[in-house]
Amino acid sequence: MNPTFAHALRATALAAALATGTAQAQTSERESLEVLRQTTLQLIEALVQQGVLPADKAQALIAQAEAKARAAVAEQKKTEQNTVRIQYVPESVRQQIANEVREEVVAQAKAERWGDVNAVPEWVDRFRFDGEIRVGYQRDMFDEANASELFFLAGGQNISNTLIDRNRERLRARLGLTARVTQDITAALRLTTGSSDDPVSTNQTLGSYGSKYNFALDRAYLRARSPDFMPWVTTTAGRIPNPFFSTDLVWDDDLNFDGVALQFDDPAANARVWRPFGVVGWFPLQNLERSSLSEARSKSLLAAQAGVEWVPSNDLRAKLGVALYDYRNISGVRNSFDSNTQDATQPAFRQKGNSLFNLSNPTNFGGPFGLAADYRLLNLTAAVDYNLFNPVHLIVSADYVRNMGFDQARVLARSGLNLEKEDTGYMVRVAVGMPTMLLKGDWQLSLAYRYLEADAVLDAFTDSDFHLGGTNSKGFVVGGQYGLSRNTWLSARWLSSREITGLPLSINTFQVNFHARF
Repeated sequence: MNPTFAHALRATALAAALATGTAQAQTSERESLEVLRQTTLQLIEALVQQGVLPADKAQALIAQAEAKARAAVAEQKKTEQNTVRIQYVPESVRQQIANEVREEVVAQAKAERWGDVNAVPEWVDRFRFDGEIRVGYQRDMFDEANASELFFLAGGQNISNTLIDRNRERLRARLGLTARVTQDITAALRLTTGSSDDPVSTNQTLGSYGSKYNFALDRAYLRARSPDFMPWVTTTAGRIPNPFFSTDLVWDDDLNFDGVALQFDDPAANARVWRPFGVVGWFPLQNLERSSLSEARSKSLLAAQAGVEWVPSNDLRAKLGVALYDYRNISGVRNSFDSNTQDATQPAFRQKGNSLFNLSNPTNFGGPFGLAADYRLLNLTAAVDYNLFNPVHLIVSADYVRNMGFDQARVLARSGLNLEKEDTGYMVRVAVGMPTMLLKGDWQLSLAYRYLEADAVLDAFTDSDFHLGGTNSKGFVVGGQYGLSRNTWLSARWLSSREITGLPLSINTFQVNFHARF
C-alpha cells in the first residue's frame, strides 16, 4: 500500500482507539466510533464515485484498514494496563481527522493522476520516441574517360553504370522507440526506409508510384546496465547501433550490427581528466547450414577496441581508440570440379573494390565470385574537439586502417591470383562550426580527404556515398550545413573521387538535403 494512504488510515484507526473511555462511557464511545467509521467509508465511496480513487484501490484500503484495526485492538488488550485512556474525543478533533484523510487522499490521487481524463498514464513515461525525415537531391557525374561497366562486371565487381550521369530525388525516414523496461534494462526498436538487403543505405529513391516504399526493422535490441552489479559494463544484444568509436572509412554511418557487445566505461569518469573506455563484441554476418550440398561455414566478426578520452577543460577534448576487427570464414573457397558446394562462400552483400576470384570450376564467367584475401583489420581513430569561441568549434578527426590479414602467398594458393598488397587506408577531416545542428543559425563547414586501397577494409561496410560505395578510391569531400530553425537544417556535399589502381573510374557526386528531426 502507498505510504500516504497507510498513514491516513492509521490516523483514522488511532482516532478510533483514542475514542475509548472508561466503563461508564463505553456506549457513547461506541456510537462515536461507528459515526467515524461510517464517515470514513462514505468519504472513500464518494472518492470512488467521482473517479478520484479506483474501486480496486478503495477495497484494498478498507480491507487493510480493517486488518490493522483488528491487530490494534488485540495489541491494546495486551497493553491495557499501561494505556492512558482519553475519556472523550471532541467533534472538532474527529472532523479534523476526516479532513486530513480527505486532503491526503486527494493529494495522492493528483500525484498518481487517478480519475483525470486528461492525464497521461504513468506507463507512457517509460517510452521515448524519436525520428527523422530527410528529403534531397543527388547528382552522380561520371568522367568520359571511365572504363565501361562491362569490364568491371567481367571481374565480378558490382558496378552497373560508369559513363552516364544520373539525377535522383531521395528520401530517408526513421522512427525509433526506446522503452525503459526496468531500472537496469531498456529495449529499443527503429524502423527505417531503404532496401532490406542493403545494410549501408537507408535512402529511398523517389519515383516509384507503382509500389509502396519499404519500411524495415533497422534496430531491435536490449541493453542492460546495473548500478549495483558491475556498473562499468553495458551489455547490448540484438541488432544494435555501431558500438565503436569510428568513422565512415571503416563503417558506414547507416550500418547496424547483429550480435552482442560489451562496452566498458567508468560511471564516475565524467569528473576526471582521463576517461578510459573499451568494447568487445561478437557479430554473426551470415548463418549457413553445412550439408552435402553446401560446405560453406557461417561467417562472423570478432572485435575489440580500447581507448581513452582526455578532457582537460570544458573547451577541449581529445579521444583515441585502437581496434582489431577479425573476420571469420569470409574468404572464398573454390569449388571442386563440377561442384557448387562452395558457392555460399561468396559475400552475401558487396559494393565494389575488394579483390575477387571466380569460385566456379570449370570456370563460369558469370561467377559466383568470392573474396581473395582474409581480413583482420587494425584501426586507429582519433578526434580533437576545441571550442574556438562558444559555440563555434574546431573538430579534427583522423582514421587509419590496415588489413593485417592480407597475405600474398595465401591469396595465390586460394585464387591463383598474384596480387600486390593494397591493404591500407586513411582519412583526415577538419570541420569548423557547431558540432550538431540544433538551433536556427547553427552552421558547420567541413573538408575531408580519403584514401582507401582495394583490400584495406571490406567494401560491403564502408561509406556508401563516396565513390558510390566501396574501396579502391581516393579524393575529397567538401560539405556545409545550416540550421533553418530548431531541429531543421540544410546540408550540401561535393564528393570527388577516382580509382587508386586498375580500370579508370572517376565519379563526382553532389548532394543537397533538407533534414527535420523530432
